[in-house]
This record gives sequence, structure tokens and C-alpha cells, in this order.
Amino acid sequence: MNRLNQELKIIPLAAWIVALLIYGGIAFLLLQLSPWPTLLRVLFSVGLPLIAAVYVLLIGYVYGDARRRGMRYVLWTLLAIFIPNAIGIILYFILREPLPQSCSKCGAVVPARFPHCPACGTAVAQTCPECRRLVELEWLHCAHCGASLRSPETPAGSGRVGNAPLG
Repeated sequence: MNRLNQELKIIPLAAWIVALLIYGGIAFLLLQLSPWPTLLRVLFSVGLPLIAAVYVLLIGYVYGDARRRGMRYVLWTLLAIFIPNAIGIILYFILREPLPQSCSKCGAVVPARFPHCPACGTAVAQTCPECRRLVELEWLHCAHCGASLRSPETPAGSGRVGNAPLG
């Protein structure tokens, strides 16, 4: 299964139904009620409802994705609906949190901002040995406290950082 199919499955069934109803309703109204020539009537009755349906599906995606990430999904959905010109949707994509990960030891869901599993205490991300804040694997020094991230017994090219789990 490719990435697009996985992302489309996040959109709730209700959003798909509403998008189809909106598409069908607007297309029907434009085909029946517009006084334009036939070519323009067909173009508008396909294009405008498609834009409205995609907007509804984007709102559904914001709802499903925010829920999957453990964010305040009702708030983000309302912002996506009521902030005009899709600015709420754009803000969501800029400000959304990373996907949570699961603990390799106990399987609990751990938010991406936590370096240790809250259920069993297992390290799920790399931390600085001095200040215990999150660090990235490529860093040579902690960006928060400046401590060296290479332990004395670890060679420079091994890629092991602080209390990072092997693997």
C-alpha cells in the first residue's frame, strides 16, 4: 500500500459522504440552473463542486490526523472550518505535532516530545547525558547545554549518542 492510500484512510467516512453530497448537489444545481452556454456549464459544474469537495476532505483529514497525533482534534477542526481561505488548514499543517511512537518494550504510545516511555521508563529517543533533553543523532554537542554527546568509550564514528538505545 502506498503512502497516499494510507493518508486517505485517515479521512473519516462521514467526510467522504459529505464531500460526495456536496459535489453532487452543487454539480446538479449548476447544470440545471445556470444560463451559461453548455461548455461553460459543464466546466463549472465539474470544477466548482470539486473544489468544495476537496475542501471538505481537507477538513476531514485535519480531524483524523489531529486525532491520530493526540492533538486537540475538535479545536483544529473548528479552526479549519471557520478561519477563511483555508488559512486554518494551512496553520494546522505548519503547527501539527510529530506522530507519536510506540515503546519497543511495553508497546505504550509515547508522544514524540517525550524521550522516555511514561509507562515503563524505557528510552525511546536520544537524550543529552548532562541535561537529559532531546538531541538528534547527528549532533556532536547538545544544543541546550553544550555538553559533548560522544561518551569517552564511544568512538567518534559510532553514531551512539548519550543514553540512546542500540539499534
